[in-house]
Amino acid sequence: MSRPYSETDYQADKPVFWTVSISRLFKMFRDITPEFDDRAVIVPINLGFEEAVDHIRSRLETERCDAVIAAGSNAAYLKSRLSVPVVVARASGFDVMQALAKARRISPQLGIITYQETLPQLVDFQSTFGLRIAQRTYATAEDARAQIGELKAAGVRAIVGAGLITDLAEEAGLDGVFLYSAASIRQAFEDALEIARFTRLENGRSRPSPSGDATRARHGLKDLRGDSPAMQAVRETVMLYARSPATVLIEGETGTGKELAAQAIHRESMLGQPGGKPFVAVNCGAIAESLLESELFGYEEGAFTGSRRGGRPGLFEAAHRGTLFLDEIGEMPLALQTRLLRVLEEREVMRVGSTRPIPVDVRIVSATHCDLDARVREGRFRADLFYRLSVLRLRLPPLRERPEDLAPLAEWLLKNALAALGVRPHANLHAEVERCAGLLAAHTWPGNVRELRNLMQRLALFLSAAPLQALTPGFVASVAPELGVAAVPQAHIDLAPPAREDDITAVLSRFGGDRAAAARHLGISRTTLWRRLRSEGGSGSGSGRLG
Repeated sequence: MSRPYSETDYQADKPVFWTVSISRLFKMFRDITPEFDDRAVIVPINLGFEEAVDHIRSRLETERCDAVIAAGSNAAYLKSRLSVPVVVARASGFDVMQALAKARRISPQLGIITYQETLPQLVDFQSTFGLRIAQRTYATAEDARAQIGELKAAGVRAIVGAGLITDLAEEAGLDGVFLYSAASIRQAFEDALEIARFTRLENGRSRPSPSGDATRARHGLKDLRGDSPAMQAVRETVMLYARSPATVLIEGETGTGKELAAQAIHRESMLGQPGGKPFVAVNCGAIAESLLESELFGYEEGAFTGSRRGGRPGLFEAAHRGTLFLDEIGEMPLALQTRLLRVLEEREVMRVGSTRPIPVDVRIVSATHCDLDARVREGRFRADLFYRLSVLRLRLPPLRERPEDLAPLAEWLLKNALAALGVRPHANLHAEVERCAGLLAAHTWPGNVRELRNLMQRLALFLSAAPLQALTPGFVASVAPELGVAAVPQAHIDLAPPAREDDITAVLSRFGGDRAAAARHLGISRTTLWRRLRSEGGSGSGSGRLG
């Protein structure tokens, strides 16, 4: 257990981190914390979800915290409800490969359960490695339990996942394989240290003071990437709209970056300047109608069964004097559309179960992937609300309408994906991506930039497993059958961490002599790499062969 922090620590001006976790991750956090005692004060919180949020909000009133560190569904829950930065510990590509390798030794039929999003690259892994992997996602603990029950009934005996998943798997009599490695947790701690350092530099003070529960816009104009005329026009429009307090309706296909544009509008406005106002986002299509009402407008104590003592403010109150982003506004039920219109007209909100109006000053930016004009004609969306929301309109072009942005975007996304896996991009990566441009341009990209990003993450994972593999059109086609090109057979890549490598000189050369990066790719420590080099007569420059 990490020691509580004291005034001595404050005088030493160490950053303060709170690790929020339960189950196995709590033990891993605890074991790694002593390694960072000389650089930060790290306080463990053995809670999750709403209990953790209430606990943290209460402590923030009197205590300092530079960042919260969490993982999985717990981190996603905290990230949308806390003002303090939340650093998400992420499983790397090697974590996935190692966990699947361990699970494969237990059972030929594997399951992997992840929070909300699947890992699309595993579809290709199944054929490449000859595995049978059943992927499932979950949103709640009950949902996870149901998914585990289905997998068990299908004959799966080993399930890979985070702590909640492994606990529930073992509760069901299955083998649970923990997804996270110590290296990934250490990286999260390092990320938290970097965030604390930059936050202090940006604020010009050593101790950020606790603030309210509002979130902030993390993306700006520079994140709307692309040099095509279409994207230049988008950025110019964003800057223009940022000068106005009027409502904005952002229209675009899935994956075109509607929330990025909304955050950029906020960031470029006076609301988003340093020390500015909150940016609060909600997806109107992802929350049940009964929950969406209380989420938007808040509720009083006793408003419904299970309501929290003292009630709870809604997102309109959280976004007071800032921006409220209503994503997928076209999915909002008609009954809530009426309530939303009243809030916009009266500029006040009434919590569920209350008769007391609360004044709010909020700029509304909404987004939709559907044709709202058509929905108005069909009577599925209120015309008066539509006109209130669309004083300013911004259309984001799909990726197929700006083909000149495709290769530069692919290169940038691939470099980011490789960096997330701890891989240094090959020196010839730019030329290799350019050679694949024709293959990429032939695809229509229905998922737009999000689909491109997912593909680059998949490619990065395969490249991380084969450090000497060049990025060729044949290689891309082999791991991306959705591109509609006949795949070129690729050399078999062993799923387990490689125990040997044919040519260490080539690996080290690929990583510019960086032994740490080479060791990560070989699945061994730097000490082991050094010892094997010496045992094989390798020189100090890193030449030699692994035995």
